Amino acid sequence: MDLTIRRDYSCLRSHSVSFHKSNIKSQLQLFSMDKEAECCSTHLIEGDGTFNAVGLDNFIKQVKLGECGLSYAVVAIMGPQSSGKSTLLNHLFYTNFKEMDAYRGRSQTTKGIWIARCPGIEPCTIVMDLEGTDGRERGEDDTAFEKQSALFALTVSDIVLINMWCHDIGREQAANKPLLKTVFQVMLRLFSPRKTTLMFVIRDKTRTPLENLEPVLREDIQKIWDSVPKPEAHKHTPLSEFFNVQVVALSSYEEKEEQFKEQVANLRQKFFQSIVPGGLAGDRRGVVPASGFSFSAQQIWKVIRENKDLDLPAHKVMVATVRCEEIANEKYSSFVTNEDWLELEEVVQSLLVPGFGKKISSLLHKCLSSYDEEATYFEDGVKSAKRKQLEDKLLQLVQPAYQLMLEHIRSVTLENFKKALNDALNGGLGFAVAARDCTTKFMRLFDEQCQDAVIKQANWDSGKIRDKFSRDLDSHIAEVRTSKLSELTALYESKLKEALYGPVEALLEGASDDTWPAIRKLLRQETEKAVSEFSFALSGFEMDEQEKENMISKLKSYARGLIEGKTREEAAKVLYRMKERFTSIFNHDNDSMPRVWTGKEDIRAITKTARSFSLKLLSVLAAIRLDEEDNDTIGDTLVLTLVDPKKGTSKSTTDPLASSTWGEVPPTKTLITPVQCKSLWSQFQRETEYTITQAIAAQEANKRNNNWLPPPWAIAAMVILGFNEFMTLLRNPLWLLFIFVSYLLFKALWVQLDISGEFRNGALPGILSLSTKFLPTVTNLLRKLAEEGQTPVNTDAQRNRPNLPQSSRGNNSGLSSTASSEVTMENETEYTSHSHEN
Repeated sequence: MDLTIRRDYSCLRSHSVSFHKSNIKSQLQLFSMDKEAECCSTHLIEGDGTFNAVGLDNFIKQVKLGECGLSYAVVAIMGPQSSGKSTLLNHLFYTNFKEMDAYRGRSQTTKGIWIARCPGIEPCTIVMDLEGTDGRERGEDDTAFEKQSALFALTVSDIVLINMWCHDIGREQAANKPLLKTVFQVMLRLFSPRKTTLMFVIRDKTRTPLENLEPVLREDIQKIWDSVPKPEAHKHTPLSEFFNVQVVALSSYEEKEEQFKEQVANLRQKFFQSIVPGGLAGDRRGVVPASGFSFSAQQIWKVIRENKDLDLPAHKVMVATVRCEEIANEKYSSFVTNEDWLELEEVVQSLLVPGFGKKISSLLHKCLSSYDEEATYFEDGVKSAKRKQLEDKLLQLVQPAYQLMLEHIRSVTLENFKKALNDALNGGLGFAVAARDCTTKFMRLFDEQCQDAVIKQANWDSGKIRDKFSRDLDSHIAEVRTSKLSELTALYESKLKEALYGPVEALLEGASDDTWPAIRKLLRQETEKAVSEFSFALSGFEMDEQEKENMISKLKSYARGLIEGKTREEAAKVLYRMKERFTSIFNHDNDSMPRVWTGKEDIRAITKTARSFSLKLLSVLAAIRLDEEDNDTIGDTLVLTLVDPKKGTSKSTTDPLASSTWGEVPPTKTLITPVQCKSLWSQFQRETEYTITQAIAAQEANKRNNNWLPPPWAIAAMVILGFNEFMTLLRNPLWLLFIFVSYLLFKALWVQLDISGEFRNGALPGILSLSTKFLPTVTNLLRKLAEEGQTPVNTDAQRNRPNLPQSSRGNNSGLSSTASSEVTMENETEYTSHSHEN
């Protein structure tokens, strides 16, 4: 019965295993249908090291890797030849890498490096199958490609699977220890390391628990890491900073296939979302965007291929060349990113940096000393050559900053020189002495600052910038000298203008026989005074006598030109000045009081006198007479020709003014020609005739106003014809009273109604306005008379006192009316004369 139960149990177990196998086979069949299309397996690197760039580009296009951005991961596997790497990848990632046929014997299956996409895993995961190590096909001595491919895998990949046999743990060669040691060392030297996951896959796990195998393996890895020489920056950096080490164990594929596949399926789950923080590829620092993966891989492989014999003693010179260049590049890059250098470079862009030379020299010394320390054991000739190249590159890098520093020294020192020179001049120091002292001082200061900026490692000459600085000083001194001389000249020119302009204008306006002698005396006095002060001011410039005389001569010419210009200006408006002078003399008496034309004045004599003064003004402005020998007869000629022509007719029959020049006056000094004088005089007479006519009219009006009595015949007729009426008034005095009262009433109504004002706008409007105002005005007037009649008698005296001013106002009104009529008459006469003239 027990046998039957066992047989049934065995049968049931066999059926269960069969069913599990059938499920796995069905899953594999589902993936195998489109595996070829999705994997896109591509031979990336040939066995001889040729990089398949075209194939990689096609692969990226097929799997659309370029669209992934940074959301992708790269997995690589390495390990001994025929250790089942391709088989593991095909089961783990559903790829279709070529597997070894065990029935044909153990031999090399994968040559070079293959690449494929992992179907069904997100994000996009790329897997690389590397050629196995320790293969007999390459031989014992040709391990360069194995090291290069391993280094390439570590550099490109985020996750590296290291396939190893369980029974080889603890063995030196089988566990890939020499390979890992070389890879770690070169990895630290050539590339900026990032945290890569190293997953050690222990194949054909035995009964020994993984908990016992893993510590041994980790201890071996740590020993390898500790033995690798590291740069100074990473000397104490633990392995965990660069690698995330994980260990997994798988059962034998041949003996326990179902268990193997189940373990692989569990391991596959770790690769989903591997790039999230904490995932297998969670460190994304330095990840190349997917669109640049092809170019990045090519360049990395190229660099690795150039160092294929890195650790072979037979190629000592080549190794020294590559390594020294690597060290030099590393030091150069370190110098470029050095915070002190960057800060110094930034500051020197805009400011002068004290101790610039010492700071740069110190940074260069540290960089070169660090190179010497790391390149000590390499071949001397190569080491020195690379050091010289590094030094040249560093000097080429710092030279722009050095040039900027010299430029800052030049500009800052030049500005300080300008300020010091200006302060010295403002302090009263002579220009030549101030310029000489400041030049000496700041040239010495410039040399000291240039010496402070010298870089010990460089042999640069600052002579050119010194020459430029010297030229800048000379240029500024010449510019300031010109400016100061211009200011000095302008100052004394302004003094001369202030001293001459107003007095000359006054002398020309009050033209007389002494006008030009007075102008010459004024010019001589003011010029001598200005030249004396100007000469003393020029002594501080230490200029030669010829230049000094030229400047003094220009100042004298300016003074003379100032008077000539003012005279020409006055000559241009001579007609206006003549009329103004005529009007002033004609309308004012000897006491400068306005004339009142009473009829007693001799208008003819006054007119002649005023015209003579105006003619004197014309003769004074007709020519410039600044020289002592400038004696002419222009005044006499004008008087005899224009004012007293009868006196001149006996001497000559020709017109002296019928010429365009004055005989004794050169054309350069002539301002008004004889012909122009004659024309101006005629115009002057026409334009002043109106003033004379007005004066005559005023005299006639005054005479008429003063003779208010009627003619004698009218008086006689009035006496004879009015005798009877006069006698009637004498016999009846009431008529006189009635006439007087009527006059008063009429006068009061005239004032109250403002009759003259109402009729200004016309007869009809005036009548209408008066008709509306007449009755109210009469009523108001009668009411006032009634009120005054009822006032007590004792107030009559007080009331009568204001009547006198009222009467005076009435009289004043009469006088005002008379004056108004006189003014109106004068205005009418003026208007009539003016209209007649026009």
